Amino acid sequence: MEYNIKTIGILTSGGDAPGMNAAIRAVTRTAIFNGINVKAIYQGYKGLINREIKEFHTEDVSGIIGRGGTILKSARCQEFCTPEGRATAFQTLQDEQIDALVVIGGDGTFTGARALAKEYNIPIIGVPGTIDNDLWGTDSTIGYDTALNTIMQCVDKIRDTASSHNRIFFIEVMGRDAGFLALNSAIAGGAEAAIIPERKTPEEQIEAFIGHGLRKSKNSSIVIVAENPVTGGAQGMADLLKKNHPEYDVRVTILGHLQRGGSPSAYDRILASRLGVAAINALLEEQRSIMVGIKNDEIVYVPFTKAIKDDKDVQPDSVAALQVLAI
Repeated sequence: MEYNIKTIGILTSGGDAPGMNAAIRAVTRTAIFNGINVKAIYQGYKGLINREIKEFHTEDVSGIIGRGGTILKSARCQEFCTPEGRATAFQTLQDEQIDALVVIGGDGTFTGARALAKEYNIPIIGVPGTIDNDLWGTDSTIGYDTALNTIMQCVDKIRDTASSHNRIFFIEVMGRDAGFLALNSAIAGGAEAAIIPERKTPEEQIEAFIGHGLRKSKNSSIVIVAENPVTGGAQGMADLLKKNHPEYDVRVTILGHLQRGGSPSAYDRILASRLGVAAINALLEEQRSIMVGIKNDEIVYVPFTKAIKDDKDVQPDSVAALQVLAI
């Protein structure tokens, strides 16, 4: 396909993340600045199939930089996972005369984008928007910093009641298969341990916590647990501790979708703005099927294949730091 981009489409997909609106604003205004028309696609890939599309102008993104969530909405779309669904989506792009796409989301969003780009040779640029921070090739994803600060504030409040009643609190945070939120919120909140999927089995981590992190002089403790449907997350860890160590008074708090909400932090607003500008610059440079990311405070281009398939591991020094600071 010869590059002659006159109109781009923009959508958000997957779980919402604080800062997505700042990215929408940046993409829209950068495109318009460069003489490119913008069409907003509502409800993610579902909206692309169902033709929920509106032309965007500068005023459509005024005042949204500080809003949480996404003004374009997001929805799951099983139909887009099928070749027939993607064929319908591509037909929409043709009918709307959309020459390229900018998609904001996580690995599921990029997986769908990669499939569409491969089948129909359309330029697509991904902007990493997920609180999980689990995309390879970028130091941070949009929404991660805000979610981390939200968790930290909750941990601070829970510690007050934990210390008042000599209790052990297991606090469950999001992250799916990634322990970035759990580990770094544990460090920031002064927790005694973090149960994360990247390290030993949950049982081994619990025993290590009892043997190392919980001493007689410490009557209350906070343990941050990454959500895990297999092990039962925080509730599963609490049940395991009560079974093996019934002498402890244990409580569980699941923060849930509280972590997704709120006005984005300054860092997330800046990151989203930089990546939004970079997404349009990437299209102007005739890039395709890549994610724009941030490495050592520099914009980088990462192929969808690597961003999706390569594992991003937690920093070993952060794990070591938590162990030392928890004594």
